[in-house]
Amino acid sequence: MAERRARPASKSARGSVWRRALTPPAPPAGRPPTPRPGPADPERPDRPDRAASVVQAVLYEDGVRVAAPASLAETYRALREAPSGMAWIGLARPTEGELLSLATEFDLHPLAVEDAMEAHQRPKLERYGDTLFVVLRAARYLDAPEEVDFGELHVFVGPDFVITVRHGAAPDLSAVRRRMEETPELLRLGPEAVLYAILDAVVDDYVPVVAGVQNDIDEIETEVFRGDPEVSRRIYELSREVVEFQRATRPLVGMLHGLMAGFTKYETDDELQSYLRDVADHVTHTSERVDGFRQALTDILTVNATLVTQQQNAEMRALAEAGFEQNEEIKKISSWAAILFAPTLVGTVYGMNFTHMPELHWVFGYPFAIALMGLVCVSLYVIFKRRDWL
Repeated sequence: MAERRARPASKSARGSVWRRALTPPAPPAGRPPTPRPGPADPERPDRPDRAASVVQAVLYEDGVRVAAPASLAETYRALREAPSGMAWIGLARPTEGELLSLATEFDLHPLAVEDAMEAHQRPKLERYGDTLFVVLRAARYLDAPEEVDFGELHVFVGPDFVITVRHGAAPDLSAVRRRMEETPELLRLGPEAVLYAILDAVVDDYVPVVAGVQNDIDEIETEVFRGDPEVSRRIYELSREVVEFQRATRPLVGMLHGLMAGFTKYETDDELQSYLRDVADHVTHTSERVDGFRQALTDILTVNATLVTQQQNAEMRALAEAGFEQNEEIKKISSWAAILFAPTLVGTVYGMNFTHMPELHWVFGYPFAIALMGLVCVSLYVIFKRRDWL
């Protein structure tokens, strides 16, 4: 990308500039931090209900804001009248007409414009002539529902312009713009500095997301060993978020290395090179953490499945033992019922009192009947005892 700005006098001074620009200002003591603007228009906290696609268009000269045109047409005109100026145009869910207008004015490649219109793109970096097209997946952690909200950011970087197209509430580029405007020495470095500041802001926003996901995983581990029946669903939902997070962070590693590979060819400022390497290190660390999250969730899911299987086996074993005990009781009851049935049967036969029943008038009839009953009962008892029914 062509050099169009003067360099700062020393590396130490530039380092101080970058630290101030990339570090969010701390709130005054005793005063809560200012809340982020609503999702309708995060770059204009004074106009949260604004519905226009053009969030903010600003013209800078020598690192200082000189104009804030109200429309794209006025921005084009102001940039033509300031050959040494740089335009930073921020849009949120722009219309097709607005993107086509920008494409005509800044000679944007049709494929990049089509991607910006459709959104739902993977993170990538492509160069079309002297224009860079960057797609980033921003993320923020929502504490109340305990979930990760993803946004999509498309950035066009040319010799004298930066165009950001947001699809979603994240990231909050207003903070990046404010920090850049507070350090004009940094803005003098041109569109490359704006791109690196945006990259740094997106990567920094991953830090609370990593912390939130780690906390969710810790909670899930506790729920798994506590036997919470809803934990499987939570593991599945968090796994989907981690996969989406992985898709947002992993391509950034290759993208940043691709930018670093062009340092010499495009004469990138030495200090910008150092800070881009720092951003690349942060991305690599974040990507490794996210990969670890996915493996951890896979292990937790396996452990949960094992615990559920063990619980089911224990329940089945308990049911089997209860059935066995019940079967033993039934065998005992059946055995005694059979033993008691034998004398009842004999007594019933001789209780019919028919006239022609020889045993009724036999002197040994009664003893014989009693002996028969006893013999049958004893025989059945011995049989059932040998079969462990009694």
